Amino acid sequence: MKKIIFIFSILTFVVSCKPKDGDSSPEEAQTKAKQTKDSTIVGADKDENGCLASAGYTWSKLNKECVRVFTGIQLNPANDVATEDATLCAYVLFNESSDKAEVFLPDEKSFILTRASQGKPWIYQDYQLIPWKGYVLKKSDKILFSGDAEIGNKVTGSDNPEGQE
Repeated sequence: MKKIIFIFSILTFVVSCKPKDGDSSPEEAQTKAKQTKDSTIVGADKDENGCLASAGYTWSKLNKECVRVFTGIQLNPANDVATEDATLCAYVLFNESSDKAEVFLPDEKSFILTRASQGKPWIYQDYQLIPWKGYVLKKSDKILFSGDAEIGNKVTGSDNPEGQE
């Protein structure tokens, strides 16, 4: 009988000493939170169309696929043509026949412009994309963006250290 009471006492002691999940110290809670944060899958930020935003992809209404808009034609803001901040620029993608153009504005809103014939501007409501010394994007009579028709981001610096050719 003494053995049974002794074993029961030991078991009670062992079970009562086990900490509950909610009884962790602040350090333990912080470690658990860090482990949870570290186990978050990078690149699991697909949008409603399945485009991976963290990799720079956005849904193109024109091409009906995920695209990297910065691989299109970059148009710089008219008030800061020399900007190196790509997030302030608009980008243009064309369809294969070039009769439609999709413009991606910095606030991520995009729209499709249509061109009636070769040499004419692409038009959508009061927006016009005019092929002139590259491209000019106007809204009503105000020039919003312009660019030299080069594809992708502009490289303005040099890879060579100063004084070396």
